[in-house]
Amino acid sequence: MHRYRSHTCGELRANNVGETTRLSGWVHRVRDHGGLLFIDLRDHYGITQCVVDPDSAAFKLAETVRSEWCIRIDGDVKKRSDETINENLGTGEIEIFIRDMEVLGDSQELPLPVFGELEYPEDIRLKYRFLDLRRDTLHANLMKRTKIINSMRKRMNDAEFNEFQTPILTASSPEGARDFLVPSRIHPASSTHCHRHHSSSNSCL
Repeated sequence: MHRYRSHTCGELRANNVGETTRLSGWVHRVRDHGGLLFIDLRDHYGITQCVVDPDSAAFKLAETVRSEWCIRIDGDVKKRSDETINENLGTGEIEIFIRDMEVLGDSQELPLPVFGELEYPEDIRLKYRFLDLRRDTLHANLMKRTKIINSMRKRMNDAEFNEFQTPILTASSPEGARDFLVPSRIHPASSTHCHRHHSSSNSCL
């Protein structure tokens, strides 16, 4: 079996019931239901509900995990009872009974929770952008943007358009200088002028 996974967290369905699986991902949420621990495990592809009881050898370790810890679990795919099926999840018909668990990376208390869609000040979101981008809405927006761009490229390619990356159309600056454009109102003939910043002397030429 692969070191980290046999399936993704968005892959398992009712036809996988009875199989043994290995999943890796972030702990999205932990819920304690009177002796049963439920762990929603998340990766790029989706979320799978995992459950562990005191009879499992992994129970003591499972009690220590917190949100956004990265873990690997081995377990059995079981069908949920009809009243606990989650229609909002692709994996909502099944759950994983955890037999073994490994903590791949723990996490301190987060300044910006990933679970939920709480509103936070923009400066906090930008400071912790690596966490902000894990939130469901933003992740979905990024993936939608990727699909739109891919669709546009495909349609343009089918219409025999060519795509050129603009950096190959201009010569790079010598001696490690950095090119950038700055607004200028000094020269009325042009709204911008190209300046070169030399990294070694920190002087503008």
